[in-house]
Amino acid sequence: MKYIFHVLLILTLFFAGTVQAQEADSLISLDDVEFSSGADTQVLDTSLTEDVVFTDGQDSVAQDTTAASAVAATAAPEESKSLWGIFIAGLIGGFAAFLMPCIFPMVPLTVSFFTKKSGSKGKAVSQAFLYGLFIIVIYVALGMLITIAFGAEALNALSTNGIFNFLFFLLLVVFAASFFGAFEITLPSSFVNKIDSNSDKSGLIGLFFMSASLAVVSFSCTGPIIGTLLVEAATKGERLGPAVGMFGFSLALAIPFVLFAMFPSLLKSLPKSGGWLNSVKVVLGFLELALAMKFLSNVDLAYNWQLLDREVFLALWIVIFGLMGLYLLGKIKFSHDSDLPYLSVPRTVLTIIVFSFVVYMIPGMWGAPLKSIAAFLPPIGTQDFDLSSATHAAPAASADASSRKHYTHFHSRATIKGFDPYYDYDEALAAAKAQNKPLMIDFTGWTCVNCRKMEASVWSDPKVRNLINENFILVELYVDEHDLKLPEAEQYVSKETGKKINTVGKKNTDFQITRFQSNSQPLYAIVGADEQLLVTASGANYDIDSYAAYLQSAIDAYKAK
Repeated sequence: MKYIFHVLLILTLFFAGTVQAQEADSLISLDDVEFSSGADTQVLDTSLTEDVVFTDGQDSVAQDTTAASAVAATAAPEESKSLWGIFIAGLIGGFAAFLMPCIFPMVPLTVSFFTKKSGSKGKAVSQAFLYGLFIIVIYVALGMLITIAFGAEALNALSTNGIFNFLFFLLLVVFAASFFGAFEITLPSSFVNKIDSNSDKSGLIGLFFMSASLAVVSFSCTGPIIGTLLVEAATKGERLGPAVGMFGFSLALAIPFVLFAMFPSLLKSLPKSGGWLNSVKVVLGFLELALAMKFLSNVDLAYNWQLLDREVFLALWIVIFGLMGLYLLGKIKFSHDSDLPYLSVPRTVLTIIVFSFVVYMIPGMWGAPLKSIAAFLPPIGTQDFDLSSATHAAPAASADASSRKHYTHFHSRATIKGFDPYYDYDEALAAAKAQNKPLMIDFTGWTCVNCRKMEASVWSDPKVRNLINENFILVELYVDEHDLKLPEAEQYVSKETGKKINTVGKKNTDFQITRFQSNSQPLYAIVGADEQLLVTASGANYDIDSYAAYLQSAIDAYKAK
């Protein structure tokens, strides 16, 4: 049944970048990241990564070239997966934009223009191909401008910055209101008219301005989709993310124009324009609103407001998707909607999926894991009423747990049930030496989507949970913890970044960068008593058997050592 829910999630994934099942961690290479096997990928606060210079000398405190090379070895494939995820999100967004009322009715008119003006099918196809190519060039250029304007480092900072996350929340709410019909987001009319007037020119210049006209005239429909995609791509910390996302978006938008120019008879098979086009906008508006809650949750978690706990978040999603289902049934109407005399088959199927998804979420109000959407939800520790907690007893050796550093701050609302970690590296290292066990370092974050997915889908598995509890000392290091200030005596200036380290989050960030040359979460590093890596550091791995084998290889390496 959960696979049916994934059909609905694919729509949401465009907005959430949540093609996360395919995304991967990215490392200090600021080139390509996405949400995949380790990446939603949570990227660190760049206030710490600015001016980072990695030398090949040996820093007496943190620089470990062996660890750095081991971590770097996994960067390329993870980055590739990350960019693929962003590209797929762009494709989904492009196909959704094609069904918008600002674009769909223009297809027959545009194709007719090519076929009548050209005089021959070959010329019509070549002009349509150039038209599509210019669409791609325009949108990819927009993506590149985002990176150039902000810089890769600034884009990295967005994912954990509370102010930006709150602004993204407000932005998506505005986009949702626009899709609901409250207002239209349009470009200045003088600019639109100027672009449109140039489309009458002949040759390549005319085709270019025709493509530009499509972009500006349809902005009221595509603007929210483009904005959401750029926000998601940017907050993944990928240097090429915005450009790759725009390439996927524009490719999906351009393909139909070229395809219908090659086979004009296919136009007859297109459904007629009508009220269903506005329904597409409204459904996307509900999805925008659902995604906006995730950005607000990021702020709530990072600053410990405790306003949007897991059950509150789920209640909001249940209401949002419930209203979407009622809208699809025709029980709710917006200002631009037409009368709905009957339900079409596609609309009926989508309604069934939406209401099934709502029913699926309801047990989560009492602590059900909801693994299919766990990556979006606040940590299970924020749940006030959790019936599942009795089935996940913490390890027996936890009598002194409450006296551990930062335990009361993190454990009750952050740690997945059934684990009993430390939250300070030095304290955990001392415990690992005393108990003669390897130390498992979990670099995580409040806003790390794939961290939640790993915890709910992999760490919750009895085999993995037992391996970690019985064979490792676990330390969870939150890189985006802004609420805990370091005592004056523990504050310092980073040798690598030159920045003042005055919070627990900045300390953990600085440690991850200087020790492992990594800036993404989750990152799992397993070290021995000498603080050297026993196995290559790993990002998220959603294959339970593979991850269990990874843990076992670290255990074997420790015993052999």
